[in-house]
Amino acid sequence: MGQFIAKSVKLGNNVSIGHNSVILDNVEIGNNCIIGHNVVIHENVKIGCDCRIDDNTIIGKKPMFSPRSIFKSQQEWTDTIIGDKCLIGANVIIYIQCKIGASNLIADMASIRENVVIEDFNIIGRGVSIENFCSIGNRNKLETNVYLTAYSKIEDYCFIAPCVATSNDNYAGRDKERFKQFKGVTMKKGARIGVSSIILPGKTLNEDCLIAGGSLVSKDVPKCELWVGNPAAYRRNVPDSQLLENNLDKKD
Repeated sequence: MGQFIAKSVKLGNNVSIGHNSVILDNVEIGNNCIIGHNVVIHENVKIGCDCRIDDNTIIGKKPMFSPRSIFKSQQEWTDTIIGDKCLIGANVIIYIQCKIGASNLIADMASIRENVVIEDFNIIGRGVSIENFCSIGNRNKLETNVYLTAYSKIEDYCFIAPCVATSNDNYAGRDKERFKQFKGVTMKKGARIGVSSIILPGKTLNEDCLIAGGSLVSKDVPKCELWVGNPAAYRRNVPDSQLLENNLDKKD
């Protein structure tokens, strides 16, 4: 079948591996996993049980660094971890030293850079880009073509609609002061962002706030408030019926 599987690879029971897939040294794959065609799994990747990884996906890729980049190459890298029951689509790239928890769906063509931590039960939509040094908690939903800038933090039960963009550089690539000021966005528990909104660097969206579609957020948003417009401003409080505490199943 044209596969290459290094001798040091540890395969669990009932693992299916497609044509032309490459699995390199010190990879571990748990029981009942399905690996598609043309998948590349780099060194030191640990994959849990009951996972599915679709065609043309790359796990454990090392980044490239330009001489002009603010990020520099590391001398040593730790393992890349994929938890149990993850579904990873086609043409996904998950970089080295990511920690992906259990029961996550990562849809086709998503890109997750190095040093990202994603906890459990998240949906990472089609074409989502998550830059390095981001952390994502539990039970979040990032829909199609979301761009999450480096150094961002998403807590639990957050919602980000399609084509939302975030940023971390107020100096737009000029002035050396920018190297001291990089800061992504923070979304507190239950915060939500509507379609095609833009969140400027360092802004915090507090618990249960809601950003209306097409808004430009240039200030921190207080908890439980609806903000609208360009620049976004307070419109009214989020209705009680929409608050997270009134919408959680007891099993969550």
